[in-house]
Amino acid sequence: MRRLAGLLVVPLLLLSTAACGDDKASDSASTEKGFPAITAGAKFGEKPTLAKGEGDPPKELKTDVISEGDGAKLKNGDAIQVNYLGQAWDSTKPFDNSFDRKQPFDLTLGAGMVIQGWDKGLVGQKVGSRVELVIPPDLGYGEQGQGDIKPNATLVFVVDIVKATQIPASAEGSEVAQDNIDLPKVGTKTDGKAPTVTIPKSDPPKKLVSNYILESKGEVIKETDSVVVNYVGLLWKDSKAFDSTYQTGKTQTFPLAQVTLKGLKNGLVGKKVGSRVLLVIPPDQAFGNEAQQSIPAKSTLVFAVDLLAKM
Repeated sequence: MRRLAGLLVVPLLLLSTAACGDDKASDSASTEKGFPAITAGAKFGEKPTLAKGEGDPPKELKTDVISEGDGAKLKNGDAIQVNYLGQAWDSTKPFDNSFDRKQPFDLTLGAGMVIQGWDKGLVGQKVGSRVELVIPPDLGYGEQGQGDIKPNATLVFVVDIVKATQIPASAEGSEVAQDNIDLPKVGTKTDGKAPTVTIPKSDPPKKLVSNYILESKGEVIKETDSVVVNYVGLLWKDSKAFDSTYQTGKTQTFPLAQVTLKGLKNGLVGKKVGSRVLLVIPPDQAFGNEAQQSIPAKSTLVFAVDLLAKM
């Protein structure tokens, strides 16, 4: 079963592709404690300017706390929100930053959503901290590089840890009657395992279905939110699962504004955090006439989604 996250949302730098930046940076070879110096914008929340690294870069991951926050320490499995600027050790030009976009980057720590240097370097840091990471190639993009990032590049990041949320194991809430025999039936266990999904033999609905299975009392999700979810996705036609976060044991974080699967976005907006939701997505709100990996063209998709948190 192949993960489809890259088809569901617009790919971001640290997930799959590097963006070309036009930021200006200092060309002075200044270092502090073996880290390229921040020559401007040193305070938390300010867009930093990084000097070029001096001499040979370290061969191991290095983390420097520029300023320590007073929030909780980050743990694997936390949904976190950060701002960042990234630059190669031997460069004077950032390859990407979130400060210009004025939109923090959302991820689940330790879930493999980002390069290993981030997952390893941010664990144990406190919310509200600014940290500088120097990441060797084997914990970055390695021999293949990525976009404007050259092969075997050592990377330098300044990261502001804006927010962190602990993620529950399962949705919780009141069971909602599933009395329409023409719709899939979804299990209601809350043990953190994938819920059962039983799809009827009848023809699929022509319009989007978005129904509560477990309805919580959480906040209503808006289109501007990022959501942390567990889900299983199946084909209506043969009930075959094509994707599941439960198989890897790692949640997925979706910025809803960047979700490209129309039915997924439309089906989750307006639902309550903490709930379990059944989505039946017709082809015109899924992938239409285009086949995608193991999903044939004109497929109706079925999702059971646990809305674990929003950022």
